[in-house]
Amino acid sequence: MTCTKKPKWERVLLKLSGEAFAGGKQFGIDIATIRRVAEEIKEVHACGIDIAIIIGGGNIMRGGEAAKAGIDRASADYMGMLATVINAMSLQDALEKIDVVTRVQSAIEMAAVAEPFIRRRAIRHLEKGRVVILAAGTGNPYFSTDTAAALRALELKADAVIKATNVDGVYDKDPNIYPDAKMFQHLEYMDAIRQGLRVMDLTAFTLCQENNLPIVVFNIAKPGAIRQAALGEPIGTYIGRKKDDL
Repeated sequence: MTCTKKPKWERVLLKLSGEAFAGGKQFGIDIATIRRVAEEIKEVHACGIDIAIIIGGGNIMRGGEAAKAGIDRASADYMGMLATVINAMSLQDALEKIDVVTRVQSAIEMAAVAEPFIRRRAIRHLEKGRVVILAAGTGNPYFSTDTAAALRALELKADAVIKATNVDGVYDKDPNIYPDAKMFQHLEYMDAIRQGLRVMDLTAFTLCQENNLPIVVFNIAKPGAIRQAALGEPIGTYIGRKKDDL
């Protein structure tokens, strides 16, 4: 696969939800879905774009929901972090089977399956053309993988966060409930805050806003969507400070 268009960004942070890895199931890992995602990541990598990936763990364990069920919140969040490591290993296996060299780095040390997250080492991997999969969130309870995505994007000097979701972009209301929901093609940071739009959790969104880090929200179910978002082509909803960035 060759790129016919120069990418807009040199380095991106791809945020994947754990739920996406379940495919059409409620829980667990759907191997066919992971293979499809891996093929799209390979296309992005072939375009010369550095790509780091943060994966959620909601297909296995959601810390917030476990806490509501009575598990200690910190323990529940750590369980969720461990779930992201399982997803990271699954994606690594799928990528390496199609000849994409990867490294998994974990914010919680587990030397048998992943490197510890070291910022300079992660950057070096990216410079050497490796895909870096970042597991275990921030390594701290009470922080979401959205916050981890924003934080790691800034640490690794990514040009944008591209966030894969189950809808086409950011809407003024839930499109699964309201047929007349309107999708935004572009939003400025303060517009999203004022309208109470759930792009990311507030901590993650504020990090992006304060550092002028663009966010692209798109539907992972659409074939080729990851490649389009990473190349900076029009897709989903673009959140940024200036409209002329589009």
